[in-house]
Amino acid sequence: MIDKHLKKLRLRCEIGVSEEEAMRAALLGPFDYGPEQIIVRRGEPLNTSILLLEGLLARYKDLSNGQRQITHLHTPGDFADLHGYTLKYLDHNLMSLTPVRIARMPHAKLDMITDRFPHLTRTFWFSTNLDASIHREWEVSLGRRNAIERAAHLMCELHSRLLAVDSAEPNRFRLPITQTQFAECLGLTGVHVNRVLRELREAGLADFRSGVVTIHDRAGLEALAEFDPLYLYLDRQNR
Repeated sequence: MIDKHLKKLRLRCEIGVSEEEAMRAALLGPFDYGPEQIIVRRGEPLNTSILLLEGLLARYKDLSNGQRQITHLHTPGDFADLHGYTLKYLDHNLMSLTPVRIARMPHAKLDMITDRFPHLTRTFWFSTNLDASIHREWEVSLGRRNAIERAAHLMCELHSRLLAVDSAEPNRFRLPITQTQFAECLGLTGVHVNRVLRELREAGLADFRSGVVTIHDRAGLEALAEFDPLYLYLDRQNR
Protein backbone atom coordinates (compact mmCIF):
# COMPACT_ATOMS: atom_id res chain seq x y z
CA MET A 1 0.00 0.00 0.00
CA ILE A 2 3.02 2.30 0.03
CA ASP A 3 3.99 2.00 -3.63
CA LYS A 4 3.57 5.73 -4.35
CA HIS A 5 5.63 6.65 -1.30
CA LEU A 6 8.39 4.30 -2.38
CA LYS A 7 8.30 5.69 -5.91
CA LYS A 8 8.59 9.21 -4.51
CA LEU A 9 11.60 8.21 -2.39
CA ARG A 10 13.31 6.19 -5.11
CA LEU A 11 12.99 9.06 -7.55
CA ARG A 12 15.49 10.86 -5.35
CA CYS A 13 17.59 8.16 -3.63
CA GLU A 14 18.14 4.43 -3.23
CA ILE A 15 15.89 2.54 -0.81
CA GLY A 16 17.11 -0.91 0.16
CA VAL A 17 15.03 -4.03 0.66
CA SER A 18 15.51 -4.00 4.43
CA GLU A 19 14.49 -0.33 4.59
CA GLU A 20 11.34 -1.04 2.57
CA GLU A 21 10.50 -3.97 4.84
CA ALA A 22 10.98 -1.79 7.91
CA MET A 23 8.58 0.83 6.55
CA ARG A 24 5.95 -1.72 5.61
CA ALA A 25 6.17 -3.35 9.04
CA ALA A 26 5.86 0.01 10.80
CA LEU A 27 2.63 1.16 9.14
CA LEU A 28 -0.90 0.61 10.42
CA GLY A 29 -3.99 0.67 8.24
CA PRO A 30 -5.25 1.55 5.78
CA PHE A 31 -7.87 3.94 7.17
CA ASP A 32 -10.50 5.68 5.05
CA TYR A 33 -12.01 9.16 5.55
CA GLY A 34 -14.59 11.15 3.65
CA PRO A 35 -14.03 14.66 2.28
CA GLU A 36 -13.74 17.72 4.55
CA GLN A 37 -12.88 15.65 7.64
CA ILE A 38 -10.28 16.86 10.12
CA ILE A 39 -7.62 14.16 10.44
CA VAL A 40 -5.35 15.99 12.89
CA ARG A 41 -6.52 18.90 15.04
CA ARG A 42 -4.34 21.82 15.97
CA GLY A 43 -2.68 21.30 19.35
CA GLU A 44 -3.72 17.67 19.93
CA PRO A 45 -0.93 15.34 21.15
CA LEU A 46 0.45 13.12 18.41
CA ASN A 47 1.83 9.60 18.63
CA THR A 48 1.57 8.68 14.93
CA SER A 49 2.39 10.31 11.60
CA ILE A 50 0.16 10.05 8.55
CA LEU A 51 1.14 8.70 5.14
CA LEU A 52 -1.30 9.63 2.39
CA LEU A 53 -2.12 6.68 0.12
CA GLU A 54 -4.99 8.06 -1.97
CA GLY A 55 -6.73 11.42 -2.32
CA LEU A 56 -5.75 14.94 -1.25
CA LEU A 57 -4.98 16.32 2.20
CA ALA A 58 -4.63 19.98 3.14
CA ARG A 59 -2.88 21.75 5.97
CA TYR A 60 -4.79 24.89 6.89
CA LYS A 61 -5.38 27.62 9.45
CA ASP A 62 -8.62 29.44 10.28
CA LEU A 63 -8.97 33.11 11.15
CA SER A 64 -11.47 34.45 13.65
CA ASN A 65 -13.52 35.99 10.81
CA GLY A 66 -14.14 32.53 9.36
CA GLN A 67 -11.64 32.75 6.52
CA ARG A 68 -9.46 29.72 5.88
CA GLN A 69 -5.97 29.63 4.38
CA ILE A 70 -4.72 26.34 2.99
CA THR A 71 -0.95 26.33 3.46
CA HIS A 72 -0.03 23.04 1.77
CA LEU A 73 -1.58 20.32 -0.37
CA HIS A 74 -0.48 16.72 0.09
CA THR A 75 -0.64 14.26 -2.77
CA PRO A 76 -0.44 10.43 -2.65
CA GLY A 77 2.91 9.23 -1.33
CA ASP A 78 3.40 12.18 1.03
CA PHE A 79 3.88 11.99 4.77
CA ALA A 80 1.49 14.74 5.84
CA ASP A 81 2.76 15.32 9.38
CA LEU A 82 6.11 13.63 9.72
CA HIS A 83 7.33 16.78 11.47
CA GLY A 84 4.82 15.96 14.21
CA TYR A 85 7.23 13.23 15.30
CA THR A 86 9.54 15.85 16.79
CA LEU A 87 7.06 18.68 17.36
CA LYS A 88 4.61 16.37 19.24
CA TYR A 89 1.62 18.44 18.04
CA LEU A 90 0.74 20.62 15.06
CA ASP A 91 0.07 24.36 15.06
CA HIS A 92 -2.48 23.86 12.26
CA ASN A 93 -5.22 21.45 11.22
CA LEU A 94 -4.89 18.64 8.69
CA MET A 95 -8.02 17.74 6.75
CA SER A 96 -9.15 15.67 3.80
CA LEU A 97 -10.22 17.62 0.74
CA THR A 98 -11.40 14.48 -1.06
CA PRO A 99 -12.12 10.94 0.10
CA VAL A 100 -8.72 9.75 1.33
CA ARG A 101 -6.98 6.57 2.36
CA ILE A 102 -4.14 6.90 4.83
CA ALA A 103 -1.73 4.76 6.82
CA ARG A 104 -0.37 5.64 10.23
CA MET A 105 3.19 5.17 11.44
CA PRO A 106 3.45 5.06 15.26
CA HIS A 107 6.19 7.28 16.61
CA ALA A 108 7.48 4.30 18.58
CA LYS A 109 8.17 2.64 15.22
CA LEU A 110 9.91 5.80 14.03
CA ASP A 111 12.11 5.53 17.13
CA MET A 112 13.10 2.05 15.99
CA ILE A 113 13.76 3.18 12.42
CA THR A 114 15.88 6.07 13.71
CA ASP A 115 17.99 3.64 15.74
CA ARG A 116 18.37 0.90 13.14
CA PHE A 117 18.17 2.61 9.73
CA PRO A 118 20.13 5.89 9.65
CA HIS A 119 19.82 6.24 5.86
CA LEU A 120 16.05 5.83 6.01
CA THR A 121 16.00 8.39 8.80
CA ARG A 122 17.81 10.83 6.49
CA THR A 123 15.23 10.26 3.75
CA PHE A 124 12.46 11.09 6.22
CA TRP A 125 14.40 14.20 7.23
CA PHE A 126 14.69 15.06 3.54
CA SER A 127 10.89 14.77 3.25
CA THR A 128 10.37 17.41 5.94
CA ASN A 129 12.97 19.63 4.26
CA LEU A 130 11.11 19.23 0.97
CA ASP A 131 7.89 20.33 2.66
CA ALA A 132 9.71 23.43 3.89
CA SER A 133 10.96 24.16 0.37
CA ILE A 134 7.41 23.95 -0.99
CA HIS A 135 6.18 26.19 1.83
CA ARG A 136 8.77 28.83 0.85
CA GLU A 137 7.56 28.78 -2.75
CA TRP A 138 3.95 29.15 -1.62
CA GLU A 139 5.06 32.12 0.50
CA VAL A 140 6.58 33.75 -2.57
CA SER A 141 3.33 33.20 -4.46
CA LEU A 142 1.18 34.68 -1.72
CA GLY A 143 3.51 37.62 -1.19
CA ARG A 144 4.70 38.55 -4.68
CA ARG A 145 2.92 36.74 -7.52
CA ASN A 146 -0.31 38.19 -8.83
CA ALA A 147 -3.49 36.13 -8.94
CA ILE A 148 -3.08 34.54 -12.37
CA GLU A 149 0.61 33.80 -11.70
CA ARG A 150 -0.31 32.10 -8.40
CA ALA A 151 -2.87 29.88 -10.08
CA ALA A 152 -0.50 29.01 -12.92
CA HIS A 153 2.32 28.21 -10.49
CA LEU A 154 0.17 25.91 -8.37
CA MET A 155 -1.03 24.06 -11.47
CA CYS A 156 2.57 23.54 -12.60
CA GLU A 157 3.63 22.37 -9.14
CA LEU A 158 0.82 19.88 -8.67
CA HIS A 159 1.26 18.51 -12.18
CA SER A 160 4.99 17.97 -11.53
CA ARG A 161 4.43 16.31 -8.16
CA LEU A 162 1.71 14.01 -9.47
CA LEU A 163 3.71 13.06 -12.56
CA ALA A 164 6.55 11.99 -10.25
CA VAL A 165 4.34 9.27 -8.74
CA ASP A 166 2.54 8.31 -11.98
CA SER A 167 -0.68 10.03 -10.92
CA ALA A 168 -0.99 12.42 -13.86
CA GLU A 169 -1.03 12.39 -17.64
CA PRO A 170 1.42 14.46 -19.72
CA ASN A 171 -1.06 17.30 -20.14
CA ARG A 172 -3.74 16.76 -17.48
CA PHE A 173 -4.36 15.68 -13.89
CA ARG A 174 -7.28 15.18 -11.58
CA LEU A 175 -7.82 17.91 -9.00
CA PRO A 176 -11.19 17.02 -7.46
CA ILE A 177 -11.56 20.10 -5.27
CA THR A 178 -13.94 23.04 -5.43
CA GLN A 179 -13.06 26.47 -6.75
CA THR A 180 -13.50 27.72 -3.19
CA GLN A 181 -10.85 25.30 -1.94
CA PHE A 182 -8.60 26.26 -4.85
CA ALA A 183 -9.09 29.90 -3.86
CA GLU A 184 -8.13 29.08 -0.26
CA CYS A 185 -4.80 27.74 -1.54
CA LEU A 186 -4.15 31.01 -3.36
CA GLY A 187 -5.39 33.51 -0.78
CA LEU A 188 -8.10 34.73 -3.14
CA THR A 189 -11.87 34.93 -3.18
CA GLY A 190 -13.94 32.44 -5.14
CA VAL A 191 -15.09 35.23 -7.48
CA HIS A 192 -11.49 36.25 -8.17
CA VAL A 193 -10.43 32.67 -8.85
CA ASN A 194 -13.30 32.20 -11.29
CA ARG A 195 -12.06 35.24 -13.22
CA VAL A 196 -8.45 33.99 -13.13
CA LEU A 197 -9.43 30.56 -14.46
CA ARG A 198 -11.34 32.21 -17.28
CA GLU A 199 -8.25 34.25 -18.17
CA LEU A 200 -6.07 31.13 -18.24
CA ARG A 201 -8.61 29.37 -20.43
CA GLU A 202 -8.99 32.29 -22.84
CA ALA A 203 -5.20 32.60 -23.10
CA GLY A 204 -5.04 28.96 -24.22
CA LEU A 205 -2.82 27.99 -21.28
CA ALA A 206 -4.91 25.77 -18.99
CA ASP A 207 -8.42 24.82 -18.04
CA PHE A 208 -9.81 23.68 -14.68
CA ARG A 209 -13.30 22.23 -14.69
CA SER A 210 -15.15 19.18 -13.40
CA GLY A 211 -12.24 18.30 -11.12
CA VAL A 212 -9.67 18.07 -13.92
CA VAL A 213 -6.85 20.46 -14.85
CA THR A 214 -5.95 20.34 -18.54
CA ILE A 215 -2.72 22.07 -19.55
CA HIS A 216 -2.86 23.25 -23.15
CA ASP A 217 0.47 25.08 -23.24
CA ARG A 218 2.91 23.86 -20.56
CA ALA A 219 5.76 26.12 -21.69
CA GLY A 220 3.47 29.15 -21.71
CA LEU A 221 2.05 28.29 -18.28
CA GLU A 222 5.54 27.88 -16.82
CA ALA A 223 6.68 31.17 -18.37
CA LEU A 224 3.70 33.01 -16.91
CA ALA A 225 4.33 31.57 -13.44
CA GLU A 226 8.14 31.76 -13.65
CA PHE A 227 7.98 28.13 -12.57
CA ASP A 228 11.32 26.50 -11.81
CA PRO A 229 11.00 22.91 -10.47
CA LEU A 230 14.36 23.14 -8.69
CA TYR A 231 12.55 23.59 -5.34
CA LEU A 232 10.86 20.19 -5.77
CA TYR A 233 14.22 18.36 -5.73
CA LEU A 234 13.14 15.81 -8.32
CA ASP A 235 16.72 14.76 -9.12
CA ARG A 236 18.59 11.72 -7.85
CA GLN A 237 21.26 12.58 -5.30
CA ASN A 238 23.37 10.70 -2.77
CA ARG A 239 20.93 11.32 0.07
